Amino acid sequence: MKWEKLYAARLYAVRARPYLATALFALHPVESASVPTMAVDRHWRCYISPRFVERMPLPDLAGVWVHEVSHLLRDHHGRGDRYAARTGRDDAGERLRMNIAADCEINDDVYGEGLPWPADAVKPASLGLQNDLLMEDYLDRIRLGGHTQQWAWLDCGSGSDGLGRGWDLGPDGAHGLTAAERDAVRYRVAQGIHGAPGQVPARWKRWADEVFHPPQPWRDLLGAALRSAVSGAGAGDDYSYARPARRSSSLPGVVLPSLRRRPPRVSVVIDTSGSVSDAELGSALLEVAAIGRAVGGRSGAVSVISCDSAAHVAVPVCRAQGVPLVGGGGTDLREGFARSLRSTPRPDVIVALTDGQTPWPEAAPPCRAVVGLFRRPVVHRKTGYLAQRPPDWARVVTIG
Repeated sequence: MKWEKLYAARLYAVRARPYLATALFALHPVESASVPTMAVDRHWRCYISPRFVERMPLPDLAGVWVHEVSHLLRDHHGRGDRYAARTGRDDAGERLRMNIAADCEINDDVYGEGLPWPADAVKPASLGLQNDLLMEDYLDRIRLGGHTQQWAWLDCGSGSDGLGRGWDLGPDGAHGLTAAERDAVRYRVAQGIHGAPGQVPARWKRWADEVFHPPQPWRDLLGAALRSAVSGAGAGDDYSYARPARRSSSLPGVVLPSLRRRPPRVSVVIDTSGSVSDAELGSALLEVAAIGRAVGGRSGAVSVISCDSAAHVAVPVCRAQGVPLVGGGGTDLREGFARSLRSTPRPDVIVALTDGQTPWPEAAPPCRAVVGLFRRPVVHRKTGYLAQRPPDWARVVTIG
């Protein structure tokens, strides 16, 4: 095999995609006459046909290097296995469909900008599909048939779909990476993208953000933060003479109150300034309904305050329907917090739903606080506004 040409193509790929250099040099090439072109396995070996290397131009060969390593970085073999387990469909045709879907996900970022598009590369537009979807999204839309017949030859190896091939050396073969080493390579690539984002495509930046910090279900997190706040020690506890304390028997003639737990009261402050969209306000009302269910749906347990630059009237609710949201001006949630604390009886928990572009109270309120933060860039693109981070005394959950 023409090893010099193969390694020169890898250097060409590193020059075109420098943020993938660690991953490209982690791939171990293995010569194989059984492979139709180039293919990878889950242990980061790259099986290469000598005849394929001989006939491919150098820039095209560099593009295949990037294509194959992209399958491994995006864990297409693991995702293919999970999809097969979830759907119960696991045959050669299904794995070909996974390979096509995986190629649809990565090819936009692989080719172009220094790496030529191969004439036979899989494109979502060729299947009548949009770009920028994930492999799983494409799998829901792709069916084998006339439109996919032209890619029946496609075989990027077990690293693209999880199905073992005859040429694979397996976990005990030479030069395979362990699971920890594979994670270390992904970590180094993600660190490189974060360190010098420069010309990195947006989808690679998103991959670097999520690869070791997968998105969490924010509704579950917000619900957990609220349940933790309302069930904590002190929330809803108060002295009552409705039932005498047990210690009253030791003090004849003296009536002592007992410590009783009443349903916790929650005040929801909704940011209704002009920077919050109608969709986000609708989402906030859904959360009000969820908060009402979390505290037992009792009438008066939840009140809602609309707040822009001024706090409006607190409205007691037991359902989200009929909650008036007024505002549209600037933002000052300090007014909303102050309005909540002036309420009688005073709330046990304040929940603020906001985009965070507001000044915050300097001191912690005398109750628990949870902040649901609509996702925003740290610095506003047009105005240059630098959003303040919510204070440390609040439990913060990013929404969306």
